[in-house]
Amino acid sequence: MYYNQSCAAKGNTHGNHGRPGFNRTMQRASVNIYKTGNSYEMLLFAPGRIKEHFHLDVSGNELTVSYTPPEGFPRPEWILREYSRGGFKRSFTLDESIDTQQITAKYVDGVLQISLPVIAGAATAKKEITVN
Repeated sequence: MYYNQSCAAKGNTHGNHGRPGFNRTMQRASVNIYKTGNSYEMLLFAPGRIKEHFHLDVSGNELTVSYTPPEGFPRPEWILREYSRGGFKRSFTLDESIDTQQITAKYVDGVLQISLPVIAGAATAKKEITVN
């Protein structure tokens, strides 16, 4: 399984209010991934969200996880803002060992937990790359 940075995940400066170099990393949900004996487990940290507004989509070998906040979401005039409950989009490349038909997700305590089961007996090709 591999991670692809999408435009949103790269800190796209769209809507940066004319501040060059301003990186909206607060719009990016942090992800941790670990492997068990029979799956990859992804933990996407997104507290304060509404589970019905998450969207997971598998197209080919790419998993896209996104969140769109509801219309009319209050936007106070911030004094200090280190965290945002805004929308995001993250993309991940899945290798052939992932059973895309069996992917499951649940939102618990501010963490979107995505289970990516590995097809029994499937092995990921490993290649060593020499650094020149």
